Amino acid sequence: MHIQILGSAAGGRFPQWNCGCGNCTAVRNKKFCGKERTQAQLALSADGSTWFLAGASPDLASQIESSAALHPRGLRDSPIAGVVLASADLDHVVGLLLLRELQPLRVYAAPSILRILREENSMFGMLNRVEPQVVWTPMTAGAPFPLLSADGKDSGLRCEVHYLSGRYPKYVKSKDKDLARDQATAALFFESVSGKRVAYVPAVGNLSEALLEKIQHADLLLFDGTFWSDDELQRVQGSGETAHQMGHIPVEESLRLLNNSKVERKMFIHLNNTNPILNEASPEHQAVRQAGWEVAEDNWQLEL
Repeated sequence: MHIQILGSAAGGRFPQWNCGCGNCTAVRNKKFCGKERTQAQLALSADGSTWFLAGASPDLASQIESSAALHPRGLRDSPIAGVVLASADLDHVVGLLLLRELQPLRVYAAPSILRILREENSMFGMLNRVEPQVVWTPMTAGAPFPLLSADGKDSGLRCEVHYLSGRYPKYVKSKDKDLARDQATAALFFESVSGKRVAYVPAVGNLSEALLEKIQHADLLLFDGTFWSDDELQRVQGSGETAHQMGHIPVEESLRLLNNSKVERKMFIHLNNTNPILNEASPEHQAVRQAGWEVAEDNWQLEL
């Protein structure tokens, strides 16, 4: 399986356009021991020819241009066959609108997410101006399903979804009774025909036994690295919600909770601009590395 980490930051990227925190200021002044990052985005392929995206970030256009494997193979012939959505968060779906250029695509999402995008947001109608353009496909938890192109061709990848919570974005207008309580966010598990498994969990508020069991024995785990500590935003900006209130497990807790996980390779992704692990000289970054974890970076190309 081929995996490209096209982006590794949380919403707002790093540096964030309106932020003057220590991290953002230092990286702008070229005095930071670390790298700039675009918003979290994965691309996966079984054969290096047909690609699926995990999410569709607002930075997707530039991320595609930074990856030769995702460039068009001819006139209006992109190797991108589809997208798998883990949530309706803006930093996870806005990039869909950048894919509106009439190429057939298949988009997988929870039934509730499909409702939010297709019934509540008229802009996403741009993805269905002609037939076929986007084939919207609901994901059902409980069993792996093949990732198919819009015309039904099997990509060689399979995906399994594990729903996590009912914390829908604040822009959502649907009443609670109209949306499934557990479909707001999801962990995504991708598997190749050879049996290699990637667990993608960019946003998670708690580690249930069921999720821990799903993560076990993954060949690659890309896990929520949004905040280092629960009170990070409050300490940096003097106010704000805690990490847990925002639906994220702090990295310092994840290191303990996943200490005994049987995972071949572990990385933190979806890094907020305030997170000290962005600074490769920080004690927090060193603690992550000493615990056997990596800090994901843009443009990493991985093979399983």
